[in-house]
Amino acid sequence: MKPDPAPALAPLLADGCLAFVPVPQRRRRSDGWTPDVQACFIRALEAMGSVGSAAKAVGMNRASAYRLRERSGAESFAAAWDRAVSMGRMRQYDYAMDRALNGVTIVRVLKGGAVDISAGPDMALVRAALRDEAAPPPRAKATKATE
Repeated sequence: MKPDPAPALAPLLADGCLAFVPVPQRRRRSDGWTPDVQACFIRALEAMGSVGSAAKAVGMNRASAYRLRERSGAESFAAAWDRAVSMGRMRQYDYAMDRALNGVTIVRVLKGGAVDISAGPDMALVRAALRDEAAPPPRAKATKATE
């Protein structure tokens, strides 16, 4: 009996820090979690930092993404998922801080056609971002098995 060849990395992410071995498929489906869909999901997760948004971006749903993560043989995929979420959240934090410190231009059209234009940093957003960064991580919810 020949030994199994080493599993191949997902082709779309083979050269980056998000490289992973795709989760083996139980059956081949064109609309399922193919290796390319898995790689696109990880890329979307890195860009968005949200599992639901990333799953929607690749035409899948959040629940099926979590089921895929829990399958046997998904350890590499799960590790890439965790790295992608971390990178995505840092990216979103950077965007929020940029908008908070550099501000955004807000244009308001008032009654009678008058226009109000305001710009500048949003200190409430800065405080919220710093508060979230300093907060301890949320605790896992207790389940019946742990109670």
